Amino acid sequence: MKHFLSFFLVVLFAFAGSAQITKEDCAKADSVMKLSELVYNPVTQITWVDSSSVFWYRLKTRDGMKYQLVDAQKGSKKIAFDTDKLVAVLNQQLEKDISAKDLVLRDLKFDADKKTIHFNFKKTYWTCELKKYELKKDSVEKEREGNGYWGSYSDEKGKDPVSSPNEEWTAFIRENNVYIKNKETNKEFRLSYDGAPGDFYSSSFSWSPDSKKLAVNKVRDAEKREIFFVESSPKDQLQPILHKRDYRKPGDAMPIKHPALFDVESKKQIPVNTDAFKHQFNLTNPRWKEDASAFTFEFNQRGHQAYKVVKVDGESGDVNVLIDEQSNTFIDYSGKRYRYDLEETNEIVWASERDGWNHLYLIDSKTGEVKNQITKGEWVVRKVIKIDDENRTIFFYGSGKNEDEDPYYLHCYKINFDGSGLIDLTPEKMNHDVSFSKDMSYFTDTYSTVETPPFTVVRSTEDGKVLIELEKTDISSLLEKGWIAPEPFVAKARDGKTDIWGNIYRPTNFDENKTYPIIEYIYAGPHSSFAQKSFSAVHSAYSGLAELGFIIVQMDGMGTSNRSKTFQDVCWKNLKDAGFPDRILWIKAAAEKYSYMDTTRVGLFGGSAGGQSTLAGLLFHPEFYKAGVSSCGCHDNRMDKIWWNEQWMGYPIGPEYAECSNVENADKLQGELMLIVGEMDDNVDPASTMQVADALIKAKKDFELVVLPGVNHTLGGTYGEQKRRDFFVRNFLQQETPDWNAVKSN
Repeated sequence: MKHFLSFFLVVLFAFAGSAQITKEDCAKADSVMKLSELVYNPVTQITWVDSSSVFWYRLKTRDGMKYQLVDAQKGSKKIAFDTDKLVAVLNQQLEKDISAKDLVLRDLKFDADKKTIHFNFKKTYWTCELKKYELKKDSVEKEREGNGYWGSYSDEKGKDPVSSPNEEWTAFIRENNVYIKNKETNKEFRLSYDGAPGDFYSSSFSWSPDSKKLAVNKVRDAEKREIFFVESSPKDQLQPILHKRDYRKPGDAMPIKHPALFDVESKKQIPVNTDAFKHQFNLTNPRWKEDASAFTFEFNQRGHQAYKVVKVDGESGDVNVLIDEQSNTFIDYSGKRYRYDLEETNEIVWASERDGWNHLYLIDSKTGEVKNQITKGEWVVRKVIKIDDENRTIFFYGSGKNEDEDPYYLHCYKINFDGSGLIDLTPEKMNHDVSFSKDMSYFTDTYSTVETPPFTVVRSTEDGKVLIELEKTDISSLLEKGWIAPEPFVAKARDGKTDIWGNIYRPTNFDENKTYPIIEYIYAGPHSSFAQKSFSAVHSAYSGLAELGFIIVQMDGMGTSNRSKTFQDVCWKNLKDAGFPDRILWIKAAAEKYSYMDTTRVGLFGGSAGGQSTLAGLLFHPEFYKAGVSSCGCHDNRMDKIWWNEQWMGYPIGPEYAECSNVENADKLQGELMLIVGEMDDNVDPASTMQVADALIKAKKDFELVVLPGVNHTLGGTYGEQKRRDFFVRNFLQQETPDWNAVKSN
C-alpha cells in the first residue's frame, strides 16, 4: 500500500508528447483503478432487520471494514460487533491471515437479541456468539444454480398439477387437454376436447379463489428459432462444442394464446370471445380477482402500439377492456409497465404515458374509468417503491420535477391516491438511493452527484425530516492523489430548446495547455438513460483509457428514456439516429467552452446497442466521428432478439430495418474501425458482427476484427481493453503501442 501511495506522488507525464506508449505507461493507466481504494466511509449493504426499525450497514474505514447497527426509532447508532475479534477467531479457524479490510460478510443475520450473528464468509456459513466470540462453522455454501438462459422458451406443457384452493381438486394436462381429478375419490373428469399437439392447453392453471372455476390459456404454438455458435476452445476437452439457444428474431411467428374458462361443477367450458386479441405479441396468464367474480389478462399487441388490460366475467365469460393504451409510435411496456390491484376498493394503480409523460393513474377496476390522475406535470415517475393500501399513499422515485437541476436525478416522493399531498422526501439536488423499513416508518437515503461524494442519512417517511446523520464519504486521500471529478455539462439538443445532459471525464494528469482527442462512451438504447449520476471514483470502461491522454464524454441524446415521450420517440423505427445530432452538438458546445478538446479527433466506443451505435456513428456521421471500437454490436436489428428490436423498430418488418442496418450501409465506412465479438455471445447473435465484417470485406474496407474465444456478451474484457486502448493511441495520438509479443529478458 505504501508503494502504491508513493507512486501517486509523481505526476503522470503527458503521453501526447511521447513517441511511444510503453507497457509501463499502460500499467500506470491501469493503476488508476486503485484510486477507488482511497474512498473511505461509503455506506453499503444497508439491510433492515425483520420488520423492526433496526438495520445494519457495512462501512469501509481507514482501519478496515466495520459493521454498524442502527435503531431508527431510538435514533441510536453503534458498532454491531468487534471486527478485530471476529477476524481473530476467523484466522484461527481458517488458518489464514486475513485483516479487517478483507471482512466482507454475506447473508449477515442477527438473532433477536442481537447477541449472535450468522454470516457467509468466503463461501462458508458461520455462527458467532458475540459475548465470547465463539465461532462455529455451520455449512459450506452450495454451488448456486444459475437462473437459466434468459431467452429460453417458456414451458407451457411441463408444469406440475395444480391443486384448487380448497384442496378438493387437482388440475392437470393429458394429451394436450384439461383434466381435473377429485382428490378424495381419485375420479377424473375431462374438461376440454379440442387440444392438439400444435394447439394445446397450457399447464399454467389459474383456479378461482372459491375453487368453482378454472382458467387457463390455450396455446397455438409457433415454430421455434434457434441460434448456434461454436465454443472453439473448451476448458475440459480438445474438440470444439456446438451450442444452441432459443432465440426468436424480429418478424418470427409467435405463439398465440386464448384464455379458456371452465366450470368445475358442470364440468363444461364457458365460451370466451377473444377474437379481438389475435394479433398478439403476448397474452398473459389469467389472474383472478379475490372475490372470484372475474379474471383479467393483459394483451400486448404485436408491434407494441396497443396494450390492454382485459376483464373476463367468471360466470358468463363476457369480455370487457378495462385499460386501453394506444400509441402512434410504441408503448414502452418493457420499461414502464406498472400495475397494482387494490382488491378491497376495486381499483388499479396504473402507469401510463398517455399525457406525454410517465405518470400514475387510479383506475376503477369494475368499469375501467379513470377515477383520477395521481401524478402529473412535465416530469416522470421512474419507479414505484411501495404502495400503502391502508393510508392510500404511494412512495415512488421521480425525476425532472425540480427546476435548475439535472432532470435525471432520482428523488423519493410520497403522494396520496387522489393526487394530493405530494412531498419530495429527499429535497437535496442530488441523485438519491433509498431503502425503507418494512413498516414504511423510516428510510435511509444515500445521495450524491458525480462531483459530490455520498451522504447517508435516516429520514422519516412522514415528511422526509432527517432523524440521523449516518455517514459522509471521505475522499480527501483521493483528492490528494490528483483525482479530478467528472464535470456535468449541458447543451441544447437539435431542436435548440431541449437540454442534453452528460459528463466530461479528464485524466489525472490533465493539462489545459495541451489538446486532447475526445472519446465518447456511447450507449443509446431507448430503454433507459445511461450517463452517470451518482458518485464513483473510477470507471472500468474508460478511466484507464483517459489516463493515456484522452478526454472521455458520455451523454444521453434524444431517443433514450426517462424524459418525455416525445424525447424517447425519436428512436421509433430509427435506431441509427442514436441521438447523434444531439451528441455532436453537445460535444461541439463543450469544445467551444474548452479549447483543449479537439473536435478533429473524435472517436467512440460501446457494447451491445452501444456497439451498434459506434459503427452507426462512423457510417452515418463520418464528418465528425473518425474512429470507433464496436463490441458485441447488433449491426442489423433483424438479427437481434425479437422483444427488444420490435419494441423500437416496429412490426411488421419495414424498410426502416434495412435503412438502419450497419450491414446494409457498410460501404459508407470512412473512419477507422475495430470490431470485437465473443464467440459465445447468447445476448446478441455473434453472427451479426460476422455479417457486418463480411459486408465490409465485400466493400473492400479496411478494419480490425477481434474474436474472443469462449467469451459471451462483453466489451472485450482485459484483452479487449488492451486492443481498444492501442487502437485509439495509434489513430489519435499517432504513437507506437507496446510490443506485447516481446519476450521478457531474464
